[in-house]
Amino acid sequence: MLNPIKPSCKTEWRSVLMILAAVALSIYFYNNFPEQVPIHWNFQGDVDNYGSAAFGAFFLPALIILLYIFFLFLPILDPRQERYGEFISSYHLMKDIIIFSLLFIFILVGLVGLGYSVDISFWVPIMIGGLFVAIGSIMRQVKSNWFMGIRTPWTLSSETVWQKTHQLASKVMAISGLLIAATVLKPGAGFKIALLVIAISIVAIGLPLYSYIIFHQEKKVSSNK
Repeated sequence: MLNPIKPSCKTEWRSVLMILAAVALSIYFYNNFPEQVPIHWNFQGDVDNYGSAAFGAFFLPALIILLYIFFLFLPILDPRQERYGEFISSYHLMKDIIIFSLLFIFILVGLVGLGYSVDISFWVPIMIGGLFVAIGSIMRQVKSNWFMGIRTPWTLSSETVWQKTHQLASKVMAISGLLIAATVLKPGAGFKIALLVIAISIVAIGLPLYSYIIFHQEKKVSSNK
């Protein structure tokens, strides 16, 4: 069975290079980590959990590799796999962006494990906010499929609803990304949690609700013709 995203050296070199970098760093980190390293931080940026050197060095690279394999072969299982041909470059770009984000977090965590002073509470929200903005810029190019994008019963039932929802999603995710990045502006868990709840709610609740409204508006117009 042909893969609808047509992976090749041209499409995969960035992801493969990042994976190789993650593997090389994992070996370096493992050989230089202490027995216990920080693996989790609270909203204030304080370490609240530790793990073994092996876990700190190998968990995220393993996750990156599994995620890469997932991205590479998932379209084959999609009943609408023929649609991927309409946004191949966007699909590969999103894959690269997500892998880069995980690699970035891995480097931050690794530096902390080596004893460097890294402000996790600053860099992680900036990175996640940037990830939202970047994915949002791609959303309007994604065509109807079962695995990627805003997949609700209403977007999957109507091409028009899919297009309108993803055009809005491009703007909404950019706004949500900026809100997430803005959590670095003020210390305190309350402020950060409030902005995160707003940002996630806009995407997780607002966009499905919008697709529902647009679907029924379209249905009403069709019934009146």
